[in-house]
Amino acid sequence: MPAAPIPENEAERLEALRELLILDTPPEERFDRVIQFAAEEFDAPIAVLSLVDAERNWFKSFVGLDVCEVPRDVAFCSHAILQPEVLVVEDATLDPRFADNPLVTGGPGLRFYAGAPLQSHGQRIGTLCVLDVVPRRFDATDIAILRSLRTLVQDELERRTEPA
Repeated sequence: MPAAPIPENEAERLEALRELLILDTPPEERFDRVIQFAAEEFDAPIAVLSLVDAERNWFKSFVGLDVCEVPRDVAFCSHAILQPEVLVVEDATLDPRFADNPLVTGGPGLRFYAGAPLQSHGQRIGTLCVLDVVPRRFDATDIAILRSLRTLVQDELERRTEPA
């Protein structure tokens, strides 16, 4: 499996993430509510607010998983932060970027991913994503809903960086 892609602006991206002072913090109800809603709205067994750190994807909020982070080199979100819009992988077994990924070939056996990049200070720092263990279609309405949920999370993240 190829190494996870690294954005050209990696140093600035990591600085924007660290300025939030959110990594390794306890769960927060406002994020948990959005992630729970995403899982229910999309009837997805897994939904995550993922932050892409230097070596890992850390999950600030999640449903349907029994881990709070995964190595960055296997995380779908590492690919999603490379683009400004929603990344949709309808069947990971058919996508050369993910077909041999251990999250696809082993547990949890992921097949579907849709992730909306989260921004802070103009940097893509993570994603709001929904995942499934079966292939799925994701249409324009689904993308619009995921974008709206992303906006809620980004608004909350931006509040953290506003002067008191």
